[in-house]
Parts: sequence; structure tokens; C-alpha cells
Amino acid sequence: MDILLTHGYFLYEDPLEKKVMKPYPPLGILYISSYLKSKGFEVVVLDTTFKSREQVFNWLEKTHPATVGIYCNLMTKPNVLRLIRACKSFGATVILGGPELPHYAEEYINYGADIVVVGEGELTLEELIPQLQKNGKQNLAHVKGIVYQKEDGTFEQTPQRPFYANLDQIPFPDREAIDISEYINVWREHHDLGSVSLICARGCPYTCTWCSHSVYGFSHRRRSPNNVVDEVESIMENYKPDMLWYADDVFTIHHRWLFEYADELKRRNIHVPFECISREDRLNEHVIEKLAEMGCSRIWIGSESGSQSVLDAMRRHTNAQRVREMTRLLQKYGIQAGMFIMLGYEGETLQDLEATVEHLKNANPDIFLTTVAYPIKGTDYYNKIEDQVFSPKPWHERTDRDLMVAGGHTRRFYSFANRWMVNEVALHHQLYDGQRDYLKLAKAFVNARIGRLGMAWTKHERMVG
Repeated sequence: MDILLTHGYFLYEDPLEKKVMKPYPPLGILYISSYLKSKGFEVVVLDTTFKSREQVFNWLEKTHPATVGIYCNLMTKPNVLRLIRACKSFGATVILGGPELPHYAEEYINYGADIVVVGEGELTLEELIPQLQKNGKQNLAHVKGIVYQKEDGTFEQTPQRPFYANLDQIPFPDREAIDISEYINVWREHHDLGSVSLICARGCPYTCTWCSHSVYGFSHRRRSPNNVVDEVESIMENYKPDMLWYADDVFTIHHRWLFEYADELKRRNIHVPFECISREDRLNEHVIEKLAEMGCSRIWIGSESGSQSVLDAMRRHTNAQRVREMTRLLQKYGIQAGMFIMLGYEGETLQDLEATVEHLKNANPDIFLTTVAYPIKGTDYYNKIEDQVFSPKPWHERTDRDLMVAGGHTRRFYSFANRWMVNEVALHHQLYDGQRDYLKLAKAFVNARIGRLGMAWTKHERMVG
């Protein structure tokens, strides 16, 4: 074995994930696996999703892989830290990759990792693995796209590696290395439809201040329509899912590509329901009509706020009024509209929160999900308020989700704000949609009032660093 690739997602040991039960395979390491195998490397993928920590640690203890590559993100960081220690206990060389790492590379290395990959992993690992096998961690300065610790104790970050230019040349994700049927069966058991994920592009060129671009920068590279349809054809033949999830940051970003892709699907007589993410400025009636024709069942729109001033502060370059228009247009064509809403962005006022509630009432999305803004290191948002950012926990016990902004409202305030928002919108629909359920109406009324009273009670509480 030249390298073991793994991650730190344990579905059944995460209470929040168990409520959702929508797991997807780790496409990043499956892409790396297929690429390295195409270059003659012996690769093993250890998928942790349906295993316990104990099972994984026991497997590592028995097999003692010499080199381990671990994917890490905000959600999996605590488990990844445990994996690092487990691998180092039997002398493995540990390589880390993923969006969580570039701005904390030294901390991860101090915790036990040997090398942090910054950016895409395929070409870097192709060069790095033979170097490690031949010379260990010596003479790594020529390997682009990594951070490591030199013999004198100082840290070295090598020059950035250029992005892979032609994505069509990278083999499809190595789905055969894991049990895709487990994912599909979980989806069918909990949501009736089995789903498989894929991506059509890498990177996002938009400038939203709170969004991390630590892996792909602001690049945007697309696979050809034919190449993606080839993958869809393979997925349908081998796994027979009921739907697809296009995991692109903005699926409809390139309209000409979208229409060529739709034509190729139609030419091959492939019609499968799917979900995707988009932005209001990359939707119009012509695009939405085509998406409906292709089988799109739901689109998630990054609405974030109903206040235009908040959207402008985020540098979203989107329009709140047009979000509402596109939501209604999606529903006109039989496509469910989902919205992502973010509370607590720097400078947001009570009036902005009220505008978001009115926005949701007016737009009437089929579903909306909320989150509270947090500063991810390396983003423009973080850089702007860095002197106000703090955490009561040490680095190894927290993620960026735990970072707080001094002077901002407390988590308790936003817990009440979320309760108010969700129930105020539900109350509105119970009153005006014509299908009243008086028990639900009463519940929404009570919870909305509790949320609003709680906001008033906690509005003077501020986080102190």
C-alpha cells in the first residue's frame, strides 16, 4: 500500500447528522484515489461514515499503514485530531488536506501531522508519495503546495501549485473503493429516494466575504458536458439511484454549458431527478424551464438575508427582491425552492432580521435552513473583524464554528431569533395559505412569541472576549 486515504466523518456518532441522515461519500478523497491509481499507486480508502471510531482505530492498529492521507473540514476536525494521534502511535507519516487546513497548518503539524497539502491534492500527492518513500521528510522544498516543518523547527510553505487545467483528464471518483449502496440505502430508508453526488466543476469565482476559498481560490474550472454525462451514465448503470445531487457551488453559473449538458442528457435518453445549488442572478425563466425539463426537483438558493444592506455588506452581489421572484418562478415550474439564511452577520440590526422574516413570508420557499454567521480564518469577513474574534476554548478543542465576535449578540440571542423567525413564518403561512391546522397555528404563535420575548430579554447581552 502506497497510501491510505480516509476522513473523520462518523454518521452514527454525530447526534445532529443522525437527525438529518443525508450522508454523501467523500468525493475529494475518491477523486484522489482514482487519480493515484491511474498513475500506478496502490491506494486503499478507509471510509469512516458507517463505522465507529473504535472500529477505525482497531483497523489502523492492525494494519499499520506507512502513509495516511486524511481529509479534514470544520465538522470532522475533532475526529481528525484523534486519527492523527492514532496514526502517529504506530509511526505513520500523516498527510492532511481539505479546507480547514491552510490557515492552521502549523497547529496541525504541532499536533502531530507531518505535512499539510494546500490546494488540490492529486498532483501534489503524485509527487509527494515517491519523495517520502525515497527520502522521508528530507528535501521537500521542491514539492509545490505543501507546508511542513524543517529539521531546525521552522515551518516551510512551498510555492502554490497550479490548479489542474483540464478536469476531463481526471478519472471519475473511485466509488468502487467504498460501498455506495450503504449511502443509497440510508437515503431510501429515511427519505424514500436513494441519492448519489457528483460535481461538474471546481471552485467559485464569487466574493462572498464569509465563504472560504482555501482549496480552489477564486478559480472556476468546468468539466465538459460530455464528460459529466459519461459519469452520470456510469452512476445510473452501476448504482441505480433515484436522484442525483450536483454538489457544485453554483450549478447554473454557465448557461451555455447548462444547455449543452441538458441536450446531451436528452440525446442519451437520461432523465433522473436532481437537486442543486444556485444564485438568483444565475437563474431566469429560460434556465428554470430547462432545469424543470431536465428533472430538477429542488434548487437551493443562497438567499442569506432579506435585507439588501446586509447582502451588500457580504459582497453577495445579489438582489433580495429578485430572490423572491426567482423562488416563485421555480415553484411555477414545479421545482421546490430551498433557501439558506444566515443570521448575525457583522452590522446586522433588528430591522434587518425583521426584513428577513418579511422576505421569507413573501417568497414562501418550500424549505429554508438557518445558520449563525461565524468568522472562518482566511476569509475577508475574518480579516475585517480579526481584532474582535475570540474563543474560550483552546485550538484543539474548537473549530471556527466556535469563534465569537466581541461586542456581538450572544448565541442565546440568536437561538431565540431563530425560534422567532421559523415560527413567525410558519404562523404567517397557517393564517394565509388557506389550509389551517389550528394545533400547528397555536404552536407557531406561542413559539414565535417566546422567541421574540427572548430576543428582547437577551438583546443587551454581548459577547466579551
